[in-house]
Amino acid sequence: MLTIHTADLLLTGDRRPALPGGAVLVDGRACADIGPCEELLAACPTARVRRWSGLLTPGLLNPYGPELLEQAYHPDPREADGLGTGPLTGAALAALAMSDARWGASARRGVQRMLAHGTVAVAGEMRRPAVVDAVRRAGLVVQERVEAPVPPPSLDPLAGRTLAEAAALPLPPRGVLGQDATFAVFDVPDEAALAARGAGTCVATVVAGRLVHRRR
Repeated sequence: MLTIHTADLLLTGDRRPALPGGAVLVDGRACADIGPCEELLAACPTARVRRWSGLLTPGLLNPYGPELLEQAYHPDPREADGLGTGPLTGAALAALAMSDARWGASARRGVQRMLAHGTVAVAGEMRRPAVVDAVRRAGLVVQERVEAPVPPPSLDPLAGRTLAEAAALPLPPRGVLGQDATFAVFDVPDEAALAARGAGTCVATVVAGRLVHRRR
């Protein structure tokens, strides 16, 4: 089924101008076209339409893959009373009895929190099989890290970075077919507001055509 994702404003992640009412046409896992929503709907009148309020951008790259998924524990909500809700590191992590199963569960929760920040790719080598499996199942792309990112690690890929720096891959130009339909939508009106409020404003994340996160 063809699906059109449209938002108030679309940014391609490169030097192309912002597109009010822009949309991405998704065919399976691929981006079939990009342009004004009215044009895509006229060309594909039977396509399902998902209308989002806010800003549609490329998905983001979080440079802290190992730090957030193999060197931090993401508590289960049922553990919140004793462990809190944020990632545990250092002495707090060392105090936990971490089995492979627990690392896997933590990584799955960590990945979901990444998706909730528009993350579609992570950088850095991960070695725990349970963590690697959680990343693979979510469809996140793993990139080689050329240089160590500046600490501290953050779930927000936009912390200290611009959208151009954090974008995993720009949206394809019109007429370029085959690239995975991977992008995110944020509940902000423009790039300046996104920079000010951060990726925690994410309302939807799409990875290879799949809606993997939607804010309830």
